[in-house]
Amino acid sequence: MKGINILLVEDNEGDILLTTEAFEESRIINKIAAIRDGKAAINFFEGLKNKEEIPNLVLLDINLPKMSGHEVLMYIKNSEKYKSIPVIMLTTSSSEKDILACYENHVNCYITKPIDVTDFMKAITKIEDFWINIVSIPAK
Repeated sequence: MKGINILLVEDNEGDILLTTEAFEESRIINKIAAIRDGKAAINFFEGLKNKEEIPNLVLLDINLPKMSGHEVLMYIKNSEKYKSIPVIMLTTSSSEKDILACYENHVNCYITKPIDVTDFMKAITKIEDFWINIVSIPAK
């Protein structure tokens, strides 16, 4: 299987590092772009010029500076151009309110980040296994 483009929208440097390391350990080559705030994520989508730049998968945190993950999710899922991109909410929030709001806005998956580093790495590996090796993602 060829690699895919992943957009990671996360403000925590430690989580960015752990996530990219977990993906790098796999045999699948993935291009991972990390964006650190919600407004920059929307600017990223608005600045895309060709299909090859469109991410195949988005990992999105809720608690972001400038604009929340909820706002970014709504932007993606309300866009005719981007709504088919799978979005995984990967966040520390286990709030029922957040979970419900994300699913109401068509998130594809909601995962509460494990606190333990080993468990976090395992979660990323499982995301990769499911969303890259098992699921068929729409072509760009």
